[in-house]
Amino acid sequence: MSTNQTSQAETPRSWLGRLGKVLGGEPKDRRELVEILREAQQRHLLDYEALAMIEGVLEVAEMQVRDIMIPRARMVVVERDASLEEILPVITESAHSRFPVIGDNKDEVVGILLAKDLLGYFSGEGKRPFNMRDILRPAAFIPESKRLNVLLKEFRSSRNHMAIVVDEYGGVDGLVTIEDVLEQIVGEITDEHDVEGESYIMKHSDTNYTVKALTPVEEFNEYFGANISDEEFDTIGGYVMREFAHLPRRGEELRIGRFRFVVLHADSRRIHLLRLIIDPAGDRDEAPAISTIQD
Repeated sequence: MSTNQTSQAETPRSWLGRLGKVLGGEPKDRRELVEILREAQQRHLLDYEALAMIEGVLEVAEMQVRDIMIPRARMVVVERDASLEEILPVITESAHSRFPVIGDNKDEVVGILLAKDLLGYFSGEGKRPFNMRDILRPAAFIPESKRLNVLLKEFRSSRNHMAIVVDEYGGVDGLVTIEDVLEQIVGEITDEHDVEGESYIMKHSDTNYTVKALTPVEEFNEYFGANISDEEFDTIGGYVMREFAHLPRRGEELRIGRFRFVVLHADSRRIHLLRLIIDPAGDRDEAPAISTIQD
């Protein structure tokens, strides 16, 4: 092998080898690799955001679709035979850009509807007759056991942004989007439909709210007239995590007195977003109760 070929072969590991020598040795496994990277961050060789992204990449290689998918019961779908007038409220209320299209039930996903494909029915002087079959796009189906790094590669090559997750019998278990995968690496991706700007709390009704996990406990108390202690944790996410006593997954819920917290988005490191449902008749002193939503 020529010198040039040897150099090229060693390049992929060269940065890791140099980093390992600086910090006391090359890693023997994934656990040691993470420890070295965290030590590098503590020595300011990596910033915190870079470390979080590297850890996210490593975790994605270990995770499966079932770990992050949106469960079947929470899928926002449109029916194949629905009229344009019936579809529009679903699209505007959910603010999604893609929707599974179903036949008789959620096990019969016949395609994907892109919201932008409806624009043509509102432009021009003559209104075209609407037929879902004219704009229906094929759906991608994947097993719940597929690894996220493999799925991300498939998303990139096929240019799909959504896939329908099926179980071993072909039944629909849920769906997953490219955004769901990327959020495991870079953290929560916000858009114009998420809780906006510096606002931590979005009100949907007098009893239904979306709350960022980073909401300061003091601000939460002031907004809702609560008396949660901020001695141990600065944020409502930290408080909720403590009450769970484990890192909750999407869909898990926690009841504390009149408050019911439902995890909307969490990754392998922290909670990002919570749904808050208030029961005005709830007991303020009731002990925390934890449950998981079964879909």
